[in-house]
Amino acid sequence: MRVGAFVLAAQFPGQGQGEALHRAVRTAEVAEEAGLDSVWLAEHHFVPYGVCPSAVTLAALMLGRTRRLRVGTAVSVLPSTHPVALGEQAALLHLTSEGRFTLGVGRGGPWVDLEVFGGGLDAYENRFPEDLDLLRRWLTEPRVGTAAGGRYGFREVAVVPRASEALHGDGTGPELIVACTSPASVRLAAERGLPMLLGMHCGDEDKAAMVDLWRRTARAAGRSPEADHVSAGVCQLADRTADARETLLKAMPGWLKQGLDAHVTVDGRQRAMRDPVAYTELLCDLHPVGTPELAADRLAATSERTGITRFALLTEGSGDLAATEENLKRLGAEVLPRLG
Repeated sequence: MRVGAFVLAAQFPGQGQGEALHRAVRTAEVAEEAGLDSVWLAEHHFVPYGVCPSAVTLAALMLGRTRRLRVGTAVSVLPSTHPVALGEQAALLHLTSEGRFTLGVGRGGPWVDLEVFGGGLDAYENRFPEDLDLLRRWLTEPRVGTAAGGRYGFREVAVVPRASEALHGDGTGPELIVACTSPASVRLAAERGLPMLLGMHCGDEDKAAMVDLWRRTARAAGRSPEADHVSAGVCQLADRTADARETLLKAMPGWLKQGLDAHVTVDGRQRAMRDPVAYTELLCDLHPVGTPELAADRLAATSERTGITRFALLTEGSGDLAATEENLKRLGAEVLPRLG
């Protein structure tokens, strides 16, 4: 089992954006010291829910600050960038980090980002499969061109640098994973043999069903039915479970309300927002929030029920730098040994 930290760079009420980013960078440094496997970096635009607008840029910094830790994006929003530009950045990080980089991509949401970056609503609703396939080609082929008529049309060009020419690794380039939130996205990933990143709002039953659908779809497409999926969650540790829950229930609802309320849709559609307190309570119920013993039991149970062995756990839910660092250290010292 491999356990990593999920980094949102969340801006809690009363905090500055620089403070949130400093906590994000420290999370990577302390995660490596604590023996965690990885960090996974979220990407958001124009909202305090997360103040990192470029997961690949922050990944580059964290790869430079660490020596062993794997660093992944969770996720880079594909409709808001050009697949070739993202592929070039991913290849660069893969080659210069000795294969420690994972590129996670997702469709994002119908936010005003699509207007600002020029993709439009069509990029969100219809173009994600085309973008994903162009990105995959860039990461695996020596030369790439596209036919006229699609979202992108360009003559054949050389892929430089080629991710497959890394001095370390298996010669296949960086790992590519897809954020999946619906049966359609599960099938999309499975047909291409790409692992899934499953969100922290899902319980074990839902994740097990998505893994089962992925396996059936992959098998039908002639792919291997096995993949190394990633489960996102929340982790808060304390000597008493009630204290861990109280820490999150004091800090997270204010951040969630401030962050989620700031999202603006590109087409004016109405959004049904989660109740911040109820959502925090749900996350506490679903994930390793409590004593180290409880946390280890919950991770082991999720792995047994779903077959997932990689975890990306939000450890900054207190909103406090010192508490986040302590949370990471306890995760490494008191939970990981119990997982074997």
